[in-house]
Amino acid sequence: MPTTKKSGITIPEISTDVTKTAKDLTALAKDVSYVAIGAGVLGFQKVQVHRHELAKRIAEPRTGIDDRLSSARSELSGALQTVDATVEELLERVEDLVEQFEDALAPLEDRLPTQARDLAQQVHVQSRQIRQQLRSRIPTMAA
Repeated sequence: MPTTKKSGITIPEISTDVTKTAKDLTALAKDVSYVAIGAGVLGFQKVQVHRHELAKRIAEPRTGIDDRLSSARSELSGALQTVDATVEELLERVEDLVEQFEDALAPLEDRLPTQARDLAQQVHVQSRQIRQQLRSRIPTMAA
């Protein structure tokens, strides 16, 4: 399979089979959504584990309720910040992958008929808008 070297990245030549490309894009979009959902589930599970640990600690007899509450708040805050950082890093990686994929498709799009090229540009705009909406709906500690 012929390849093209662009910015230090070896990119295989892209077939002009639009149907296959559309299926590949659909598969990529599914994979991206599965990764994002998986990260959310893992983050939620991590918070749940910390919550259970904190519940056990609070249930243990101690002398100072203030100390227990302060400790629990501190640990929960740390766990939430860790989850936030992980989700943010994952979103940045996914965004980078999408940008690389779009850059790889640019030569193919240039060879499309005008009507198909316009449709591809509309898809790019809509996908950016969807990613921005998803990103704005993910709760973070900063929000």
